Amino acid sequence: MGSSKKIEAAKPVPELNRGRQTEDLRLLSRDLTHPAVDFTHTDPWRVFRIMGEFVEGFDTLANLGPAISVFGSARIKPDDPVYAAAEVTGRLLAQAGFAVITGGGPGVMEAANKGAAEAGGGSVGCNIELPFEQGMNAYVNTAIGFHYFFVRKTMFVKYAEAFIIFPGGFGTMDELFEALTLIQTDKVRNFPVVLMGTRYWQGLLAWLRATMLAEGKISTDDLDLLVVTDSPEQAVQVVVDCYEEQCRRAVAAAKGTRAPGQATPALPGRGGFRRPVPRPVAGGKKTNGT
Repeated sequence: MGSSKKIEAAKPVPELNRGRQTEDLRLLSRDLTHPAVDFTHTDPWRVFRIMGEFVEGFDTLANLGPAISVFGSARIKPDDPVYAAAEVTGRLLAQAGFAVITGGGPGVMEAANKGAAEAGGGSVGCNIELPFEQGMNAYVNTAIGFHYFFVRKTMFVKYAEAFIIFPGGFGTMDELFEALTLIQTDKVRNFPVVLMGTRYWQGLLAWLRATMLAEGKISTDDLDLLVVTDSPEQAVQVVVDCYEEQCRRAVAAAKGTRAPGQATPALPGRGGFRRPVPRPVAGGKKTNGT
């Protein structure tokens, strides 16, 4: 895991990008006038920029080890109970041997990064160019900047064993429903999605049941993809249990196919990493390593 040493916090500069087109906006816009423009402002050139962002993300996170992506509102303040819960969750994840991946901004992201970093765990921030600059929070020890949302979202899924999602806005909903879609369509497997805050999520869940499910737009099994809790300890335990079950299955499969005398390879988890020996968690309990 990376060092928990703080980096200098970037001050929000709202006017930095205000009035300026972001790279995502340029990419998704069509120029119907077809003016003569420099090649570096054309779509073919953007393909190289996109490739570069993928390469940087893959290179930076390739050896991260097992990690959990944590999402939630950037508008949560440090005195909010949700901030405290996210900080505890980050700490418990680090103590259980997981790195924490967030969007690198303030609010819930900062709280989860803080908990992980101060517990000596990996604390990753995947920041994004926005019209209102939010900056990287002070508790990130592995920082990556992105221009394109879809590249950034790939990192959130590819290098995570699960999502833990706190109350948030449109961006948080985007990550939630993208994860559910990927699981439903079998694009990712063995991927728990934990919603933190039963009161916050109850309205959405009631609508899913009363409208989507009732009209046959989703199946009962689709709702089983979600775990809802108010407890950071339960959220982390769900993640640990799922991860260890994958470990057992991978080792069993490897034992059934290896040659006589060949050692069992380390295959657990979606990334193929073993967790380090967990640190003691609250109450003196330990989460068994694999």
